[in-house]
Amino acid sequence: MPHATPIVFVVDDDVSVRESLELLIGAAGWQPETFASAGEFLARPRAVAPSCLVLDVTLPDLSGLDLQQRVAADRLDMPIIFITGYGDVPITVRAMKAGAAEFLTKPFNDEVLLDAIRQAIERSHIALDQQESLRALRDRYESLSRREREVMALVVSGLLNKQVGYELGISEITVKAHRGSVMRKMKAGSFADLVNMQAKLRRAPAPD
Repeated sequence: MPHATPIVFVVDDDVSVRESLELLIGAAGWQPETFASAGEFLARPRAVAPSCLVLDVTLPDLSGLDLQQRVAADRLDMPIIFITGYGDVPITVRAMKAGAAEFLTKPFNDEVLLDAIRQAIERSHIALDQQESLRALRDRYESLSRREREVMALVVSGLLNKQVGYELGISEITVKAHRGSVMRKMKAGSFADLVNMQAKLRRAPAPD
């Protein structure tokens, strides 16, 4: 996935805009995919590659802002760049508050758009790396036995081995063995690493 060609999705009902952006994006080395409506875009299976969405505000079905609301919540790895023929301040503010990476008014300079796409693709790379790191962390946690998870939870809460043993009704030697197994399976280099891992697992949204 890290080596996949970034995809730049374009959703605009103006065919001339789609064709010109397709040429521009392709020439820059990215993979363009164009759509005439929000519905067409939503029907496209989710991409497993760095990506961004160049989105017109006014569309024939869902508006660009409505589409943003649909995709932004679960596609953090796909920044959205809005393009519009009307510089409407309230719409711009709403889009940016909802997390848009950029808001450009037509006609815009090609380099301005390309620069916005470069920054969005970089954000997408970072988000995908973070998602992959979290998936790997979850996999390691899933490899722990029920007892190892209990020991991990108590250890990172600050209890000593002796206290953990008392809580679980097992010997201190057994706690040490479980603790060593947890450190190894979680690939934690230190106690601080283990605490950070537990915190990440707690903060992370539930997997799909």
